[in-house]
Amino acid sequence: MRIRADHSHSSGPPLSVDQALALAVDHLRSGRFPQAEALCQRILATAPTHAPTLHLYGIIAYRVGALPEAIELLRRATAADGSAAHFHADLGEILKLKGELGEALLSARRAVELDPRNPQAFHNLGVMHYERGEFGEALSFFRRAIELDPGFADAYCNLGNALRAIGKREDAAVAYRQALAVMPAYAAAYNNLGTVLRELNRLEEAESAYRQSLALNPNDTITINNLALALRDLERFEEASALLDVSLSLAPGHAKTLSYVALLKLDQGRPDEAHAAAQRAVEALPQDPETLNAMGLSLYELGRGEEALAFYRRALACQPNFAGACNNMGNVFKQSGKLAEAYDAYSQSLAIDPRQADVFVNLTDLRKVQAEDPCVAQMEEMARDMDTLPRIARMRLHFALAKTHDDLGNVEEAFRHMREGNALKRAQIAYDEPAALAFFDRIRESFDVDLFKAKAGAGDSSPVPIFVLGMPRSGTTLIEQIVASHPAVHGAGELPEMSDIVARFAPKAGELLRFPEGVREMTREDFAKFGREYAARLRRYSATAARITDKMPSNYCFVGLIHLALPKARIVHVMRDPLDTCLSCFARLFSAEQNHTYDLGELGRHYRKYAELMAHWRAVLPEGRMLEVRYEDVISDLDGSARRIIAHCGLDWSEDCLAFHKNKRQVKTASASQVRLPIYKTAQGRARAYRQYLSPLMTELDDLLDAEGSRG
Repeated sequence: MRIRADHSHSSGPPLSVDQALALAVDHLRSGRFPQAEALCQRILATAPTHAPTLHLYGIIAYRVGALPEAIELLRRATAADGSAAHFHADLGEILKLKGELGEALLSARRAVELDPRNPQAFHNLGVMHYERGEFGEALSFFRRAIELDPGFADAYCNLGNALRAIGKREDAAVAYRQALAVMPAYAAAYNNLGTVLRELNRLEEAESAYRQSLALNPNDTITINNLALALRDLERFEEASALLDVSLSLAPGHAKTLSYVALLKLDQGRPDEAHAAAQRAVEALPQDPETLNAMGLSLYELGRGEEALAFYRRALACQPNFAGACNNMGNVFKQSGKLAEAYDAYSQSLAIDPRQADVFVNLTDLRKVQAEDPCVAQMEEMARDMDTLPRIARMRLHFALAKTHDDLGNVEEAFRHMREGNALKRAQIAYDEPAALAFFDRIRESFDVDLFKAKAGAGDSSPVPIFVLGMPRSGTTLIEQIVASHPAVHGAGELPEMSDIVARFAPKAGELLRFPEGVREMTREDFAKFGREYAARLRRYSATAARITDKMPSNYCFVGLIHLALPKARIVHVMRDPLDTCLSCFARLFSAEQNHTYDLGELGRHYRKYAELMAHWRAVLPEGRMLEVRYEDVISDLDGSARRIIAHCGLDWSEDCLAFHKNKRQVKTASASQVRLPIYKTAQGRARAYRQYLSPLMTELDDLLDAEGSRG
C-alpha cells in the first residue's frame, strides 16, 4: 500500500504507510497540524483500522482542542489494537480532561495491566485517583512510578500534591524539593512548594519559592496571585496589590484574582472597593469557596453581618473544611453578641487547622480563659515550636498567650508574652514618633482662642452626630453601647469619616486642606460644607435615627474642627486611669493602626500628648461643649453616669440604656465581647499587678499618675 504525501503534488514516488505515518509525526512535532491531519486521513482512507494512525490522529485532535473527536479516534485505536498500553494511557488522559473520570480510570488501569513496568502509566493512574479525591490510592501509584523511574519529576510533584491533600504538609514539601532536585527549572514545583510553605506559616520561605517559580515562568497568573497572598500574609499590602494589578493585566476579569483584590482592599481599609471586586468574582464563580468568603468579608466590613453569614455558609457548603470561613463566621457572631456561637465557630476552625494563631487571638479575646479550655493546651503545643513560626504567627500567638495567662493570673508569664509580642509588632511598623508627637503640638497651636472667636457661628446645624472619643481601651465602646441602646440612637461604631474628609477636603479649588494649619484659612462656607459632607455620610448608616454615634477614638484630634463644622454635634470624651488604659493598649494586638502602643515609652509619651491636647480643648471650647466621662465613675454609678450622658446628647431618658449588654447591635471593636456583659469591676485597677514591669511607661506618665491617683 502506497500513499501520496500531498494531493497538490502528484510527482514523486508514493510513500508507504509507515513512511506516511512518520511524516505525519514530524508534522505534528513541528506544529504543522493541518498537514499531519491530512496525511492521517489519507492513510485511513485506505486502511481504516490502522491503529497507530488512529492513535496519532487522536493526538492531533487533542492538540487542536477537539476533545470529543480525540476520544472517538483513541477508542477506535484501542479497539483495533487493544495490546498497546500507551493507547489506553492517552485515552485515559483525555477522558480525564473531558471530566469522564470513571472511564478514564478504566483506561489507565488497562494501561498498567498491559505494561506493569511503565512509570508513566502508574503516574497517570495516580492522577486519576487524585482527581477523584482518592488520595491514598493516588499516593501508592505515584510512589510506584517513582520506584520505576527515580528521576520522574512530575511524579514527585504530584506525590507532594497528594500528601498536601491529606494534611501531610511537611512531607509534601520534601516531595516538591525532590522534584526540584531532579528538575531544577520546574516552575510548577516551586509554586507548589511555595503554597505548602505558606500553609505551614513559613512565609518568607514561601515568598522565595514563588519568586523562583516566577523567574522561570514570569507571566503565570496563578503564581503571581500566590505570591501576592504570601505578601498579604506578611502584611506587605502595597506590594501584594501591585502584583494583583499585574495579574489582572494578564487575565482581565479573572474571578480568583478579583477575590484576592477584594481581600487586599479590605486590608487597606477600602470596603466599598472590596465589595465591588467581590461581587464581580462571585458573578463569575458563584460556587467557589474563596470568592464567597471574600464577598462575606466585604459585607462584614460594611456592617452587613447577616448577609456576610449567608456567604460564609455557602463557602462552607462548597468546602466543609474551610477553616477561614469558620473563623469569619465566629467574628460575625461575636460582633452580634452571639458569644456561644462564636466560640463554636472558632473552635471548629481550630479543629480543621489547629495552628492558626489569628484564631487563637479571636478565641481568647471572646471570654475569660479557663485552665481547662482546650485552646490552652493547643497554644502551648504550638508555642513549643515558637522559633520555627513566621514572625507574624509568633506575634499573634504571643498576644493570645498574654491574654490567656492574664486571665489565669500568671502575671509574669502574661507580661513576658506581652513584651515579646509587642516587640515583634514594633519591629514591623514604621512609626515616626517625633512627627506624631509634633502633630499634637501643631493642633494646639492652630486651634487657639482667637481662631474660635473668628470662626464662631459657622458650620452645619445637624444635631445628629454624637462623637464618643478618647484613648483606645479607655471605655469608649462601653459608653457608645450605653448611648446606642437608646431607641432614638443608631450606634455606627468606629467610623473613618472625619479623617477621610480631612484628607480629601479642598477649601480652595485644587488645593487640599493642610490640617491643622490650613483650618485658619477656611471660610464660614468651608466649615458649613465640611459639616454637611460629614452629616450626609453619617446618614448612610441610618436614614431615620435622631442621633448616630461615631466612636472613632482618635477623633480627639479633630475636636476643634468638629466644634466649628458641626456646632450642634455632641462630644463625649471618655477617660480611664492612665496606667490601666496604657496597659490595656499594650496587651492588645490592634487590627487598625495604633503604632504608638507597641513600646511602653512611646505609649507613655503619646498618652502625655493626648492628655495635653484634651486639656487644651477644655480651655478653649465653650463650657459644656464637651462632656467628660470617667470609666471608673460609670462602673461605680451606672445609673447616674448614663443619665448624665443621655442628657448631654439631648435625649429623653430611656431605661434601655441601663440594659446595654442586651443590645444585639453589631459591635466591631476590640471590646465587642466585653459590652455583652453587665457592668463589671475586674478591669478597674488592672495595672496594679503589673507595676513592676511598667517602669518605662510610668516614667513618662509621672506627674499624670500623681494627678489622677494611679500610684495607689
